[in-house]
Amino acid sequence: MQALTPAAGGVALDGLNLTLVIAVLVISLIALAMGAMFRGQVLAADPGTQRMQEIGAAVQEGAQAYLQRQFKTLGGFVVLVFLLLFLLPAADMGVKVGRSVFFVIGALFSASIGYLGMNLAVRANVRVASAARQGDREGGMRIAFRTGGTVGMATVGLGLLGASIVVLIYKGDAPKVLEGFGFGAALLAMFMRVGGGIFTKAADVGADLVGKVEAGIPEDDPRNAATIADNVGDNVGDCAGMAADLFESYAVTLVAALILGSVALGVQGLVFPLIVPAIGAVTAIIGVFITKVKGNENGLTAINRGFYISAVISAVLSLIAAFVYLPQSTDAAILGVQIDGLRIRATMAVFLGIILAGVILWLTGYFTGTTSRPTNDVARTSLTGPATVVLSGIGVGFESAVYTAVIIGAAVYGAFTLGAGSTLLALFFIALAGCGLLTTVGVIVAMDTFGPVSDNAQGIAEMSHDIDAAGARILTDLDAVGNTTKAITKGIAIATAVLAATALFGSFTDAVRSTLEEIGDTEKVAADIASSFNLEIVSPNTLVGALIGASVVFLFSGLAINAVTRAAGAIIFEVRRQIREIPGIMEGTAKPEYGKVVDICTRDSLRELATPGLLAALTPIIVGFGLGIGALAGFLAGAITSGCLMAVFLANSGGAWDNAKKIVEDGAHGGKGSPAHAATVIGDTVGDPFKDTAGPAINPLLKVMNLVSVLIAPAIVGLTIGTGANAGLRTVIALLCLIIVVVAVVVSKRRDLAISGDASPAAERVAS
Repeated sequence: MQALTPAAGGVALDGLNLTLVIAVLVISLIALAMGAMFRGQVLAADPGTQRMQEIGAAVQEGAQAYLQRQFKTLGGFVVLVFLLLFLLPAADMGVKVGRSVFFVIGALFSASIGYLGMNLAVRANVRVASAARQGDREGGMRIAFRTGGTVGMATVGLGLLGASIVVLIYKGDAPKVLEGFGFGAALLAMFMRVGGGIFTKAADVGADLVGKVEAGIPEDDPRNAATIADNVGDNVGDCAGMAADLFESYAVTLVAALILGSVALGVQGLVFPLIVPAIGAVTAIIGVFITKVKGNENGLTAINRGFYISAVISAVLSLIAAFVYLPQSTDAAILGVQIDGLRIRATMAVFLGIILAGVILWLTGYFTGTTSRPTNDVARTSLTGPATVVLSGIGVGFESAVYTAVIIGAAVYGAFTLGAGSTLLALFFIALAGCGLLTTVGVIVAMDTFGPVSDNAQGIAEMSHDIDAAGARILTDLDAVGNTTKAITKGIAIATAVLAATALFGSFTDAVRSTLEEIGDTEKVAADIASSFNLEIVSPNTLVGALIGASVVFLFSGLAINAVTRAAGAIIFEVRRQIREIPGIMEGTAKPEYGKVVDICTRDSLRELATPGLLAALTPIIVGFGLGIGALAGFLAGAITSGCLMAVFLANSGGAWDNAKKIVEDGAHGGKGSPAHAATVIGDTVGDPFKDTAGPAINPLLKVMNLVSVLIAPAIVGLTIGTGANAGLRTVIALLCLIIVVVAVVVSKRRDLAISGDASPAAERVAS
């Protein structure tokens, strides 16, 4: 067995290395300052007419109320996990305290990013609508993109800030403390993704089915009681949730890279993974500044140009950094073997991540873009009805998942081969590829936030009736671009999640092997290792673990989609009730009760948080303590594999359906109000929980399960072999967690679907 654990706590951080970490800290503060500047530029724009501002205020009020209730709900959970982390083994009390404290800091940072994304987006919406009203297409796009730029700068700034502070304080022990930081970020992001996704898609599905299909009124028509909730959902789901998701990807990838880097290369492996994302922070600033439309060019062309230019700059600067900072060869005293060409190998790993981001961006755009054949083919199937629309979208999702998974797999394998036979170095290069991809994350966040901001701007304009045909055309164009950017950034987020999860898998194996080395290689221990720690996939325990891991992804996705179904059912009945019971709604003389719909969405989305969260946090504990380390390794491998395919399938199917609807609404195949339009609305309705609830939530799910596994691995090993072995305690822990998960799933399944003939099913649901 290769020695994997130099004395991490003995890693010296001084001289040039100390200076570089301080420089990274300074860059993080600069990124935060640039974010504040972009925010000021957005808020300085014209807020629009009085009616626009009133509608925007209603959306802002609903979004803030939801997030405040969500954070209050999650506060107790964060405190509980903070205390539970003290039960896990650590090198000393300082590391144990730091891990728990930075778990809370990671959770707070994730929540802050989400809140910032929501808070600015709801204020930018009206400003984009106002710019379109004045015929300023370029100005509207700039406002929307710099809103995203603000969130992007905050994402990279807080990520680098947290990581650099931990490294400065804990030095060689930083990776262990950062496990807590990453876990806090991932856990909050998962809850925000799931909760926000349920909220937004319940409102969206309810609004579309009752408004467009049943009542025959346009999307975002003020006569639809679900319109305000739909706009609120865009902000709490697509803005807050996605921002938190990308932040935790940033944090978790850094955690994995620092863990593996410090073991493989010592202090240089601790510092270099900070340098690469810091370069990304600088290039993100450049990317936001240079993203401008030229004349009448398509907005997506301008955004893609900014992305690719910033990616090239990141690649060049990373090359320079590797050749200036890294030695030519690895340290044989640390790694156990000397490997030449370290600079070029590290550079190639970073390049792989950057190239992967560009390829995924293109591939996802191909399968979901309004000008590409796959999406246009889905739109054409609307001529034969909603069933063929649904079938064609599913086909697009399945096919795109294969290509995306193969490309991600090729990147992982490419990074692995750079290790020159050293498994540890190869795993570090995989994490470094993730860091390379992270150099683009600032622009990616900007691209993603562009989508819901432009979507909401169109909704506010339509509800206010304060915009002419030319302005409406500008907003429609921006919304179409936003739909595509949302889709392609989901693809990149998935790639980031897989790279991070794979690197964390390497961190997990390191944690296992280091603990085994600490116990010692006695005859009894050797026998226990042979029986309990077989990580080969052909081993039955490992294969069973892989099956369970894949199953968790499917169960998690099903729970999320069923939650949307239940919540949407309540929304549909409530909107129908208001149309039926409140005179003058359809005539436009009476105002719907928007607040009731917002309350239903808030209540139902928060109620559904517990089961997916418990499933993610406890299933690794069940498998690890119940079936052993080998099964847990298989569990993680199965989850990563199925999660990658499932996330891409859900995201791209939903993206294709969404843009197929846009194609028809722009006049193809009969345009708005035609049977083809109704068919694409059904397809988009199916796709909504696919692409905006279940699919995106798989990203943090994978990282939560991997981080839990990394955290508990030493405890599992300690209870399995050596003098501390205790099979009874392991079994009790596994059974208790299993009971909790089973009860949570049963409770979730017993909830009413809100499908009945009662005139007021929502009331029944409240009572139940």
